Amino acid sequence: MDSDSPKLIPGYTWIVYHPDLLGGKPTVKGTRLSVSLILGCLSEGMTADQIAEDYPGFPKGCISDVLRFASKETEKPLKIAAA
Repeated sequence: MDSDSPKLIPGYTWIVYHPDLLGGKPTVKGTRLSVSLILGCLSEGMTADQIAEDYPGFPKGCISDVLRFASKETEKPLKIAAA
């Protein structure tokens, strides 16, 4: 994999990162779909099949990684700047 390619985030099969891809947001491998977009779709009640219908090329098998990534990331304490 060359340096211009997104890098897999360790411990995940489907979650990649590259600073020039979607502003550095965690993304589903092989797509330009951010983890947050997929989470938003799921939170609206969409199924993997419905997401794939709306976003051709979406790999339905990534849902488990997306949810696991979100779970791990939300375990971290919030860092909120003082107002």
